[in-house]
Amino acid sequence: MAGVVNSDSPPLHPAVVPLSWMLGTWLSEPTGSGEFPTIAPFRYIEEASITHVGQPMLNFMFCASNPETGKPLHRECGFIRVKPGSNHVAFISAQNTGVVEVEEGEVQGQELSLTSHSLSRISFAKEPHVQQITRNFRLTPEGKLEQTVTMATSSQPLAPHLHVTYRRVAP
Repeated sequence: MAGVVNSDSPPLHPAVVPLSWMLGTWLSEPTGSGEFPTIAPFRYIEEASITHVGQPMLNFMFCASNPETGKPLHRECGFIRVKPGSNHVAFISAQNTGVVEVEEGEVQGQELSLTSHSLSRISFAKEPHVQQITRNFRLTPEGKLEQTVTMATSSQPLAPHLHVTYRRVAP
C-alpha cells in the first residue's frame, strides 16, 4: 500500500554486507575537529546516520552543528554503493554548500578508503573551489567509527581537513 512504512527492516542486500559495520546512528564523541591552511581550526558535533532499505547501497546523512550554540553547519547526504562481486565502492554525496561529489575506492575489512572521482558545484559556490577530496572511514577496535577527510582547493594543495570519531547510539 502506498505511503505505508514497514517498521521491519528489509534484509541487507548481499552487495553491501562488506559495509555492514558502518550501519547505525552515530554521534561524534569527542567533538570533531577541522582545519585547513586558509581557515582557523574549528570544532563541531555531528550525527551520522547510515541506513539501508534492502537495495545494493547504503544511505547516509551527516549533520554537523556548532558545539556551543547547536547552530546547524555542514550537511551532506547520499549513497554508498559497492560494485557487485568486488570491494570497489562509490560514495555519492550532495552537500548544502552546493558541492556534489563522487568518490571511489575500496573497502578492506573494516576500513573504507575513497578519493574524489568527480566534483561539481553550483555556479555561485564560494571560492576557493574544492578540487579534490580523500576520505577514510574505519571501525576502531573499541567499536567506534572514525572519519578522516583531506581536501585540496583551487588555492591550496591536498591537506588535512576533518577528523571525527563517532560512537554508535542506535543499530
